[in-house]
Amino acid sequence: MLHFADSLTFSGRKVVAAWAALPFPALPGSSLPDILSAHQQGLPWKLLSSCREQKLSCCFAQSVVLRGICQEKCSSCPGQPPSPLASCESPEQLLQQFLHTQFPGAFSTSLVLQQPCDTRPPFPQFFSPLLTRRGFLLDKAQGFSSAGVESVPVLAALQSCPVLHGLLSGLCRQLQEPRVRRWSSFGTAGLEQDDFQEALEELRTLSQCYHTGLAADGAEDEEESD
Repeated sequence: MLHFADSLTFSGRKVVAAWAALPFPALPGSSLPDILSAHQQGLPWKLLSSCREQKLSCCFAQSVVLRGICQEKCSSCPGQPPSPLASCESPEQLLQQFLHTQFPGAFSTSLVLQQPCDTRPPFPQFFSPLLTRRGFLLDKAQGFSSAGVESVPVLAALQSCPVLHGLLSGLCRQLQEPRVRRWSSFGTAGLEQDDFQEALEELRTLSQCYHTGLAADGAEDEEESD
C-alpha cells in the first residue's frame, strides 16, 4: 500500500484518502454506461478516511476500481436513449472517461473487474432488504432476509485530494495543545522537544500541499489560526 500510495502522490504530498460505495448502487440488468451516467452529478461513494470534510470537489490523482458489474454490459439497454459513454470500446475505457468527466485534469487510473465482492458469512450482514442476492437495487423490499445477500458490486478509490488538508491541519492543532507535551510516553520514547517541533512543522507543511484556496480550505485555515 505504501508504494501504491506513492504512485498517486507528487508535489510534496504523501497521503491519500480512501473512498468506497458498498454496494455500488445499480439496478439489475443495467448496462455499465447507464449506471455511470446515472451518477453524473456526483459519485455515491463515502469517505472512509477520518476527514471531517465529506464533499469532494476535485482531486489531484486517483486510482479507482469498479467490480461486480458484468463487463459484457457495455451498451445501453434496448429502448433507452444511448448514453454518451456508450461509444467507449471497453469497460476500462468507459470508467476512465467517466472519471475524466468527474475530475478533469486529475491523473486517474481505473480497473474494472467482473468478480463482485463476496459478502457471505462471516461478512457483516448489514444490507438493506432492497438488495438482491447479487447486491443490485430493487424498487421494493424482497421476500427474503438481507442476510441472503451473497455478493455486491463495489466502487473503491484511493485519492490524493484537498479534503486531506482538513485532516492534516486538524492533527497539527491537536498536537499543539499543551497536554500533548505532558504525556510521559513522549519522554520515555526519547522524543526531544526540538524533534517534536520539527515533526510538527513537517506535518504543517504537508497539510499545505493539499491546500487549494477553496472555501473549505479557508475555513480550515481560519480554525488553525485560532
